[in-house]
Amino acid sequence: MTLNLRRPVLIGGIGLSAALWLLESLQHSGSEMGETALIGLVAASAGYWWWQRQSPKLELALPQPLASREAAERAIATSEAAINLLASEAQNSPDPAHLKAQLDRLTAELDRQDLRISITGGKAVGKTALIQVLNSNWTSQHSQKLNFQETAPLFINTTNADAKISDDLVLFVTAGDITDSEFKTLSQLASAGQRLLLVWNKQDQYLPTQQSQILNSLQQRMQGILGTEDIIAIAASPNSIKVRQHQPDGTFQERMENQVSQIQPLTARLTEILTQESQQLIWAHTVRSAATVKLEAKTLLNGVRGDRAFPIIEQYQYIAAAAVFANPVPALDLLATTAISTQLVIDLGAIYQQKFSLDQAKAVAATLASQMFKLGLVELSTQTITGLLKTNAVTFVAGGAVQGISAAYFTRIAGLSLIEYFQSRELENTVNGSLNIDQLTKTLQAVFKQNQQISFLQSFINQIASSLSPQTSIR
Repeated sequence: MTLNLRRPVLIGGIGLSAALWLLESLQHSGSEMGETALIGLVAASAGYWWWQRQSPKLELALPQPLASREAAERAIATSEAAINLLASEAQNSPDPAHLKAQLDRLTAELDRQDLRISITGGKAVGKTALIQVLNSNWTSQHSQKLNFQETAPLFINTTNADAKISDDLVLFVTAGDITDSEFKTLSQLASAGQRLLLVWNKQDQYLPTQQSQILNSLQQRMQGILGTEDIIAIAASPNSIKVRQHQPDGTFQERMENQVSQIQPLTARLTEILTQESQQLIWAHTVRSAATVKLEAKTLLNGVRGDRAFPIIEQYQYIAAAAVFANPVPALDLLATTAISTQLVIDLGAIYQQKFSLDQAKAVAATLASQMFKLGLVELSTQTITGLLKTNAVTFVAGGAVQGISAAYFTRIAGLSLIEYFQSRELENTVNGSLNIDQLTKTLQAVFKQNQQISFLQSFINQIASSLSPQTSIR
């Protein structure tokens, strides 16, 4: 494999490490161990100075208001910038044009007058009956065009339970007190900024005292998520009741009598919303839709960048393994790995348009190393790698192999963590060397867990060990 070594930080760090190792190797006897220790101390101190730089935490921006035309236009512009970035890095791809067409439709609909209302909920809660009653008894009273769309029943399977629901307004219909699955979906919709009403249908199937209890339970359960005015009890298609009519001769006749729909509380609330929030609902829907387009563009862009970033990580893990394997003095490993990690930060940052100065890159590398030690990842992984290498019959390079493979492994974990961290950031949030330490730590933990399986480690060890010496691979 050909390595691109036109990186002064990397060359300087490895070169200094090699020079110090050469100087140490000139020591002739055990009586001179004091000098060797001094050299190691100097090297470790240099590495410590290199790594010890603090970086400020990233302050998260507050979310923009949803219900305004300006917010909708900003969301479209932000999504368009993401698409343009994708187009610049994924040339000849049809994806940017496809996403741009979606944004064009959103722009054209900023001033639309018709309102789109989704009716959703589980199976047999009365969605179809509700739409029929609204269309026949209420919709015609409004000059504004209202489009009701019934979704497929939720909670039939796991995929459907997490179905994406997005419209100007959502009526979530339930047939009684909500289940945990319904609560989860309602919470997700609300947290996404979706305007919604919780509609308890079929209240006629309960006694008046039970109706009051269930409505109160719904209001308590949804406290902090929905206002009480947006939790409404109705009976779109009440059950027929048996009527007994007594005759003059003392006999009686029975018949089934249909009941009138009880949806007045819902229509009153809908009328109020149409009067006060109609245009804002459309703009809020535009914000959410533009955010979905941006997310798709970001996902595609992350794929493009990942294709460029992963080979760099592989390159540096081999460099780290070779540099540490060649150094028999553990204290000197720090200089080589520091240089490699710093250059890795710079190179990955360039791919994700996160520009780091040399000092900032050192601080990032220091943060990663510090967190690995604090989380106990270094000790755990070294023990695991040592245990796997014990199956190797060739032992004369075992110590160096452990150090080299460990260096490669930690370089890989650091690189993958940086990729995950960069990909989670907003595209317009360019860092100037600043980090959210908590987020980076959580990312580091997750990446380490994903790459700690024994099967992966065995394959990884063989891969790195064979590059160091064909004799150090394990079975």
